[in-house]
Amino acid sequence: MTVISAHGLRKTYGARVAVDGIDLTVDRAEVYALLGPNGAGKTSTIEILEGHRRRDGGTVSVLGEDPGTAGRRWRARLGIVLQTATDAAELTVRETVRHFAGYYPHPRDPDEVIEVCGLTGKAGARIRTLSGGQRRRLDVALGIVGRPELLFLDEPTTGFDPEARRQFWALIRRLADEGVTILLTTHYLDEAEALAGRLAVLAGGRIIAEGTPETIGGRASVAATVTWRDADGDHRERTDDPVALVARLTDRAGGTVTDLRVHRPSLEDVYLDLIGEADLIGERGLIGERDLIGEGR
Repeated sequence: MTVISAHGLRKTYGARVAVDGIDLTVDRAEVYALLGPNGAGKTSTIEILEGHRRRDGGTVSVLGEDPGTAGRRWRARLGIVLQTATDAAELTVRETVRHFAGYYPHPRDPDEVIEVCGLTGKAGARIRTLSGGQRRRLDVALGIVGRPELLFLDEPTTGFDPEARRQFWALIRRLADEGVTILLTTHYLDEAEALAGRLAVLAGGRIIAEGTPETIGGRASVAATVTWRDADGDHRERTDDPVALVARLTDRAGGTVTDLRVHRPSLEDVYLDLIGEADLIGERGLIGERDLIGEGR
């Protein structure tokens, strides 16, 4: 089942183009990541899919309906975790989660949600006393308490320590296993690699690459770099067959090769190459979409 389908999606703010003809398809129970620098079009794209911003062109279907005209029952099928933190400062964590659960027809048990988000020890604490990471966990709890079919996560682990991030990743995998579709934006490339089955890189309002974390940007076929040291000094060679090269080196040197390393481009390497090559933002004079939104355009 296709959960998200967008074709020719376009959004402008005055003369500025924030989303420039995006095609996007996300299937049920898929974790799909949108990557890109600030101003790439991620926020506008997500807000259109959530039904929070009107598009200027293209067709969109989310959970079988047009987000621009879908009603309250459709919205109850979504979960949204925004970048901004919850600010009901005087309520406790438990009060807040229970309050939000009341908005949905078939919510999860609030105490269960608090537990899976790692907030059991803070259930009775007022929100104003929480740390930044704990407030972020509360945002996630509010996003999933309605038992969403589709969950939007916008930079969800900002402020998390490494252990909390790993716990959150486990939660996302659990939700996907339960059939929840997840659209994720993140600046942590290791997070995208750990969670996403597919991902897209945006720059200048366009998708410039799409694929799995292992294949995007031709990553799987890019030559490896082999470095080693022998009696003649340090060496470096790029090759499509590092196994064969290592075998030759070992035979030739009689096993005296040291500091042998095989390096393939990381997702970060490929990502930086992609956005560097595109350089669409500077060439087309686009500015940050949040700046445009802030101007009321």
